[in-house]
Amino acid sequence: MSLKSERRGIHVDQSELLCKKGCGYYGNPAWQGFCSKCWREEYHKARQKQIQEDWELAERLQREEEEAFASSQTSQGAQSLTFSKFEEKKTNEKTRKVTTVKKFFSASSRVGSKKAEIQEAKAPSPSINRQTSIETDRVSKEFIEFLKTFHKTGQEIYKQTKMFLEAMHYKRDLSIEEQSECTQDFYQNVAERMQTRGKVPPERVEKIMDQIEKYIMTRLYKYVFCPETTDDEKKDLAVQKRIRALHWVTPQMLCVPVNEEIPEVSDMVVKAITDIIEMDSKRVPRDKLACITKCSKHIFNAIKVTKDEPASADDFLPTLIYIVLKGNPPRLQSNIQYITRFCNPSRLMSGEDGYYFTNLCCAVTFIEKLDAQSLNLSQEDFDRYMSGQTSPRKQESENWSPDACLGVKQMYKNLDLLSQLNERQERIMNEAKKLEKDLIDWTDGIAKKVQDIVEKCPLEIKPPNQSLAAIDSENVENDKLPPPLQPQVYAG
Repeated sequence: MSLKSERRGIHVDQSELLCKKGCGYYGNPAWQGFCSKCWREEYHKARQKQIQEDWELAERLQREEEEAFASSQTSQGAQSLTFSKFEEKKTNEKTRKVTTVKKFFSASSRVGSKKAEIQEAKAPSPSINRQTSIETDRVSKEFIEFLKTFHKTGQEIYKQTKMFLEAMHYKRDLSIEEQSECTQDFYQNVAERMQTRGKVPPERVEKIMDQIEKYIMTRLYKYVFCPETTDDEKKDLAVQKRIRALHWVTPQMLCVPVNEEIPEVSDMVVKAITDIIEMDSKRVPRDKLACITKCSKHIFNAIKVTKDEPASADDFLPTLIYIVLKGNPPRLQSNIQYITRFCNPSRLMSGEDGYYFTNLCCAVTFIEKLDAQSLNLSQEDFDRYMSGQTSPRKQESENWSPDACLGVKQMYKNLDLLSQLNERQERIMNEAKKLEKDLIDWTDGIAKKVQDIVEKCPLEIKPPNQSLAAIDSENVENDKLPPPLQPQVYAG
């Protein structure tokens, strides 16, 4: 393995994490480097441009058809039949294209005709009739109890939320991007209405928005998380395969300032991996963000303990990449996309949650594009490690002189490997002995407790009950009873 004498660490300038439009909020690779607000503005501009181009195309096709029809009036009778077929074909083509463009602008193309909507409205909604899960029922009760403290404002919020969920039920045929846009519009409208009409303080608006997000996303989770209409699952498998192929990457290659030989640091690394894996078990985007935040704080603490000084941003990102490689979280891309699409945008644009989430997106992007230069390796070594032909040596190449014998190098490599195996064996044996001692102590303790209870409450065995024949045997007044009647025989 050939390493450069001066190792080049992973460095990301803080300005690179911000929105590339310069608004000051955190950007996101899923939004092409924009923040949520700027991305929606750019998306609407692009959409309006596409709509304008489609209308111009429709008008041009209509003019061409009108010109073709006018010219057909001066054609000869011999060509009338041929031109008639041509005209019919062009007309059908024009009708199809114009209809497609009109459907794009028509609201009925998304939710069906008004008649169909009325029929569906009369029929009971499957989302209402289906048996709610225990978690959904619990979240609903918590949401209602929370809104009771806001009286009239709470009633209005609950009404809007129910209407939104009903509307989303009829929009399941839309693309996930359109459903995300509807959700983000709902967040924005509710927050603005509370601030303008309800005069609700900003800090209370944030708490209410968190509860709204928790309520609606718990109900929508099964429909909008990793939907079949997207390639989220395909991306998940690609990232997992990529991370498994990079199992050989060491902390030294990434310049990770974490010493796992320190027990406290090792525990923090395990907790960080547990938190990033636990993210997949959460339903609410805010809860998923909380797992990322907890993971990141464990990383900062591990760096602080190792270096005995506060961690910097340049230390954090390489360590986060190492944690992701070591943990290989399930459905990583699906979770990132889910948070990006349906989380309250104010959380992603600023604050520690937004900062940690942006760094996680950068870490995943780095892993996807990781190459030999990123790890200070030669392309030959990188290809051999990726193919599994060999594994990187723990010993640095600079520790050997250029003219050292290859056999000696291999011997020391084997000795180092045996030493590691011996240490692991001793550690396992010590743990096994400790476990055996704990089991013996536990058995002795249980036996002592049982003996103490027996001595304190001895078992008294009573004689069996006497037979029914001797029921009057203990009656001391038998002598006072008259003699029993004796049978007498009378001669007739």
